[in-house]
Amino acid sequence: MKITAIETQVCNARMRNWVFVKVHTDQPGLWGWGEATLEWHTRAVVGAVEDISQLLIGADPRRIEHLWQIMYRQHFWHANGIVRATAVSGIDLALWDILGKVHGVPVHQLWGGPVRDYIRLYCHLGGGRMEDFYLTDVSDATRFGELAAQAVADGFSAFKSMAVPSTMPLEGNAPVRYAERCVAAMRDAVGPAIDIMVDCHARPSPRMGMLFAKALEPFDLYFLEEPCWPETIDDIALIQRAVKTPIATGERLVSQHAFREVLEKRACSVLQPDITHCGGLTEARRIAAMADTYRVALAPHNPQGPVSTAASLEFGFATPGYIICESVHSDVPWRQDVVTEGFVVEPNGRLVRPGTRPGLGIEINEAEVRKHPFQQETLQRVFHRDGSVGDW
Repeated sequence: MKITAIETQVCNARMRNWVFVKVHTDQPGLWGWGEATLEWHTRAVVGAVEDISQLLIGADPRRIEHLWQIMYRQHFWHANGIVRATAVSGIDLALWDILGKVHGVPVHQLWGGPVRDYIRLYCHLGGGRMEDFYLTDVSDATRFGELAAQAVADGFSAFKSMAVPSTMPLEGNAPVRYAERCVAAMRDAVGPAIDIMVDCHARPSPRMGMLFAKALEPFDLYFLEEPCWPETIDDIALIQRAVKTPIATGERLVSQHAFREVLEKRACSVLQPDITHCGGLTEARRIAAMADTYRVALAPHNPQGPVSTAASLEFGFATPGYIICESVHSDVPWRQDVVTEGFVVEPNGRLVRPGTRPGLGIEINEAEVRKHPFQQETLQRVFHRDGSVGDW
């Protein structure tokens, strides 16, 4: 069996362009689907997939570890940069999809079978009109409460929001009070039984991140995500030690080596590798093994397209420390037209049980993909009130 071609198919989904990767083989009807979506870097990723594919044409797609080593280590530059790592990830997912199809089983069966009966999903509420956080009006807080109530009405028992605004390195009390009002509104709207997560999006400086973490501690968050830049792991560790709230990080980290530092420094309670960026399922399994030795939970970052979701779920069914999966369900109204999924979401609690379709259990409708060709994403830019650059 040989790989005959590797192609990318780009599908614009408003906020981002999904980059699907299709690996063809010389066996009739046998191919694999992966995903290498990286917002605002679509052209770079498509080019990286094409470059890397030249290493794999003619190889046996079933030799996944061997091919991963080739993709990571050849051409001198290791795949530690986000663009190349994302390209490797997309190809890697497609190879696992092929292997599952070869053996006629879901991918999680290749790794020893399911370790749980279901996976819980959570949704993302997004953020409010945070440029006005320094004002005293409560319109954003009201909106967060409404969105929280709607998430519960949609069947979710957990949700995440971006209630922490972008701030200067030190900005006083106003943004902290803003975040408090928004989280209080969500908690009041859904009660104590629903799990609330807050994503700081690595916007704050270490000191502001500490202030936000302390202020939000009374609301019993499921976790507080990226309270400061992931480049400052020592500061994330300080915040982790200073509050009872579990701290989560990892969505911007690439390769097991970056995650090793997080674990060695006891910097978080929840690791969030993105399977489409960290090196695919092959590398995610190594990261999970390390996390398990530290008894750190896993909750993959997954705001991308449907192949990323299918892979994240297959990963979760075979990974003991996995606790919850991020779910995008309303980014575009035609999402389900693009994909046939092998899993079913139970509406009461938004639970997913293991599927039986082989590989990742999905198939992409290429005709539907062609209806939504590449478009330049709307650039997201953040500036503080004095005109200095902020973090989106």
